[in-house]
Amino acid sequence: MGHLVLNLNSKKTLKEMTKRHFVSHTNPDSQIAEQFRTIRTNIQFLSVDGCKHKMLILTSPSSGEGKTTAAINLAISISQQGDRVLLIDANLRRPTLHTSFNLKTSYGLTDILMGRKTLEESVFQTKIGRLEVLTSGLIPPNPTELIGSKAMSQFINEIRDEYDVILFDCPPVLETTDTKLLAGQCDGAVLVLNSGKTEREKAVEAKRLLNLVRAKVLGVILNERE
Repeated sequence: MGHLVLNLNSKKTLKEMTKRHFVSHTNPDSQIAEQFRTIRTNIQFLSVDGCKHKMLILTSPSSGEGKTTAAINLAISISQQGDRVLLIDANLRRPTLHTSFNLKTSYGLTDILMGRKTLEESVFQTKIGRLEVLTSGLIPPNPTELIGSKAMSQFINEIRDEYDVILFDCPPVLETTDTKLLAGQCDGAVLVLNSGKTEREKAVEAKRLLNLVRAKVLGVILNERE
């Protein structure tokens, strides 16, 4: 189903971590951190045709499949090699990135799209490599309209020139239209599947929906959450 199929099942290792979301940072010598470096390398090899995959979405068929954990660790892994990385919470319905980084949700993506704040005023500078984080901001009443707006397209064009790699942590593709709208504007998509939860039919349908919007599905991260 793609080129990035990796098994991240390692319950014993995860239990040894104080922060599973940041294992690539807190325990860079672990098996999981090494596998995220492999994913990073595989994405880079897929760019050998001269078209760099610098703007990617991470999504899953349904909720609760470890997508945000994968997005954070992949972003950390990429930033560790010196790239300037922006990780964006594009889930404007049930955002979680701010919780992982212990951030307030007062300013974020929605504030930029509605013209209330600039990127510089909203982005959070982490102390992990060159990783920066943009939370979702306040949950809007019209998330689909915001994601599909002209303001979103202008924002994408702006950040494409500012960063080496941009990762969007998107809602589950089977649950909202938002992810499909955003996928068509990015360079590639990565599906996160849960080995003990994701139904095969839902995984196939998720890939089909992404293909409909001409998103380039780079591959799959196979995850198992505790």
